[in-house]
Amino acid sequence: MRLTARSTSAVTAKAGAVLLPVSTDNSLPAPTKAVDTACGKALSALIDAGDLGKSAGSTASLHRVKGAAAERIVLVRAHAADASLGEVENGYYAAITSLTKSGASDAVSFLNAAGHDRFEPNELAHLEICALRDATYRHDTFKSGDAPKSTLNRYAAATEDKTSLAMIKRAVAKADAIYSGVALSRDLANTPPNVCTPVFLADRARALGKEHDALKVSVLDEKRMAKLGMGALLAVARGSRNPPRLIAMEYQGAAKRHKPIVLVGKGVTFDTGGISIKPSAAMDEMKFDMCGAAAVFGAVQAAAAMKLKCNLVGVVGAVENMPDGDAYRPGDVLTSMSGKTIEVLNTDAEGRLVLADALTWSARFKPAAMIDLATLTGACVVALGRHASAVMGDDALCADLVMAGQDSGDRAWQLPLWDDYKKQLESVVADFSNLGGSPGGAITAGAFLSHFTEGQCWAHMDIAGTAWPHRGRKWSSGRPVRLLSRYLETVAETQSA
Repeated sequence: MRLTARSTSAVTAKAGAVLLPVSTDNSLPAPTKAVDTACGKALSALIDAGDLGKSAGSTASLHRVKGAAAERIVLVRAHAADASLGEVENGYYAAITSLTKSGASDAVSFLNAAGHDRFEPNELAHLEICALRDATYRHDTFKSGDAPKSTLNRYAAATEDKTSLAMIKRAVAKADAIYSGVALSRDLANTPPNVCTPVFLADRARALGKEHDALKVSVLDEKRMAKLGMGALLAVARGSRNPPRLIAMEYQGAAKRHKPIVLVGKGVTFDTGGISIKPSAAMDEMKFDMCGAAAVFGAVQAAAAMKLKCNLVGVVGAVENMPDGDAYRPGDVLTSMSGKTIEVLNTDAEGRLVLADALTWSARFKPAAMIDLATLTGACVVALGRHASAVMGDDALCADLVMAGQDSGDRAWQLPLWDDYKKQLESVVADFSNLGGSPGGAITAGAFLSHFTEGQCWAHMDIAGTAWPHRGRKWSSGRPVRLLSRYLETVAETQSA
């Protein structure tokens, strides 16, 4: 998809389709009004006839209308003036989904001309491109034959106001860069687990390093991890024939004096639950247990594509959790890299074991802040549903992440992380156990991780409810890449101030 921004007249724009907004009260924003006048009120007649739906994103088309240069005029019901960010984007998504079925190969859109109480035209253009990239995303690598494809391959966010063109160009470029990260995250998570193994992720990281000059990639194999004493991570990997990998992607966009933000992702490429095996129903979805790792990949890609002036390290602990004869078992006591011992009560509480050693190892980067991302607990889905990711840890860092979620539309909500919850992890044979019981399960998982982040500015994000499904399909959502991208933008802005 070729994305551009341009200044042009809606009347003379030559394209397979020109998208024009119609306000909720049927009034016409300037570009729509200009085309309506040039076409002898043909647009008004269609609207007056009731052919345009009332919900945001509804469309109605006119073909080869005398007076306009475009092959199709597509009227789009605009958002309400006080619509939320999500409502605006969902309206765009509906309109563009309809457009992709029209047969148009290129489109010029004036949807950013619809007024909004809070968002400027460039901000609306940003949301529109995000909706476009979402609506046109496909993952058909593993389909045989010719998968259905949209003919739409060029899209321009347009304005008749030349003074706003530069801002709209920047908005389009930024949205496209962020969505390159979202798409990478989705692609990795949607890849089947017989392909997306720990070694596959390591190879993809190396490839990403070759794509960006500012990115340095290193990979630790099981022998190096064993020398470092990563007994928790390696225990999880023991039951699989696919060897584990610890991946580090170091992006330097600012001076070395600036401490990096370190993102640590849970990369369990398939999770059977191990000896504490999961029910077979929906176990295929456990390929998504590496969505935390996928989000780290996506955030690194987005930062590099935006050329953010900040330093960032993406760390991924990649393993597969299988019930082999050598698999770890309930009752085992593991010694982590930190030296702390862990009693295993359930081998399906494996992600926190992977993160324990990955977090300990990541301290070597002397981070300004450390954020881990994981599809960690079903309890998080019970608590927050699929609307918001959970965040817990350092209050100031959590507040920044929640704000980044509000700004990006990729929402998060802070849960408490009081010392009281650590009591549920007490063990009679080890320093603590890997399971705290069902009460407050998402929080006790965070409390477990806090044992390995002492002295760090740290936050834990549980994305079990938001990483998938997406818009009713068994696909990765790419969340929370947009949240992380917005957070990293604020870091870059602070460091360059």
